[in-house]
Amino acid sequence: MDNIDTAILDCLKKNGRVTASEISKKVKLSIPAVAERIRKLEQNSIIQKYTIKLDRRQTGQKLLAFIFVNIDKTEHINAFRSQITVLPGVLECHHLAGAYDYLLKVSVSDTDALESFLTNKLKKSPASAVLIPLLLWQR
Repeated sequence: MDNIDTAILDCLKKNGRVTASEISKKVKLSIPAVAERIRKLEQNSIIQKYTIKLDRRQTGQKLLAFIFVNIDKTEHINAFRSQITVLPGVLECHHLAGAYDYLLKVSVSDTDALESFLTNKLKKSPASAVLIPLLLWQR
């Protein structure tokens, strides 16, 4: 990785659909050279995937919540992560060191949907013991 690779990555982070032609103008390399560098970044797993960023409000997911979770038994920790990350609305799942075992980032339509998620999904998980939701009103 050099400064040119970093500049290419910066362009792609801002817009994953930016063309090699547009990048070449910014980094002052030929289009084939930029394309080859991108290919190598992908091949070396520096670029692992291309994705999109959604406007949650436009998709009906107006409420963003962070949920601290404690697991009742340590043998449930890995099972919890694999079960929880496949649930609709779970955007991120972070294993923590400290007072809580996990921090979840979830997106739901409203407080009723959050209550349903907490009651019907998380509290029914055999692993979860303590749930502390925090709501994010504006972003």
